Order: sequence, then C-alpha cells, then structure tokens
Amino acid sequence: MTTAIFGAGCFWGVEAFFERFEGVTDTRVGFSGGHLPYPSYEQVKAGGTGHAESVKIEYDPNVITYAELVNIFFEAHDPTSLNQQGADVGPQYRSVIFCSDSSQRQVAEQKIKQWEEKGIFKRPIVTEIRENCAFYEAEEHHQHYFQKHGSVSCGIS
Repeated sequence: MTTAIFGAGCFWGVEAFFERFEGVTDTRVGFSGGHLPYPSYEQVKAGGTGHAESVKIEYDPNVITYAELVNIFFEAHDPTSLNQQGADVGPQYRSVIFCSDSSQRQVAEQKIKQWEEKGIFKRPIVTEIRENCAFYEAEEHHQHYFQKHGSVSCGIS
C-alpha cells in the first residue's frame, strides 16, 4: 500500500469523500504542515499551529493511482479559495497537497497545471504543495466521523 496526504477543508468531509473510491483501503484524519508536534484538534482549530486539517489516504496503486487521487482532490473542494472552504475559515482549512517525495510533487505540479489549463475555475488555483511534512493523527473520535455520526454540516460530504 502507498499513502497520500491532502488538506481540503474540514477533514471529516474530505475523508468521507475519498473513502468512496475503489482502491482506497484506509483513511485517517489529522494535521500536517505546522510547527507544533502532536497538536490537538483544539489547538489546530484555533489557527495558531500552522497545521492544515488533513487526510492520510492509504491506497492500492494497482487499483488507483496517485494522479487519480490528485484529480479527486481537485474535484472534492474549491482549490481557488485561500484559507477557506465553505463556512470554515482559516489557514487550517487551506488547500494543500502534502507530498512524500519528489515523484508525488511532480505529479501534483503537473495536475495543477492541467487543472489550470482546463479553465474550469474562474480564479487561479492557490493549492500549496509541501513535501515531507509530518502527519499527526487527530483524536480517535474524529476518525471516520461521518460513519459514526452520519452526515453533518461540513464543506464536503
């Protein structure tokens, strides 16, 4: 199995969106891209840690490719909205791709260019690309939230 990490707003909705796809074998919600090790949900939600709410996706590359996951990421949220997805506002809700290596970075950069060229969005894509950022799992009650509680108000569902 291989992993991918994306930030696209409220991690509950992003996780639920990605879980739908064949080849995605597991998901975990958490935080990436900040300066505080092992942050809590409350710390990240307050906006001062530099982390983005993120989803770590484990997938079978024989069934779904990283490039396909990046396309799904762009379909799942508004990558032109800076530090906001729907009613969720702040850098913790930014659009960001966390790459584990240079090959993932290259795919992410190519996909941003392709999506820009499609002309679907009226504004430029503001998605960040970050490499080798730690992923810290959120508390257990945040994992698979929609499965546990049903759909709630969240930017993606």
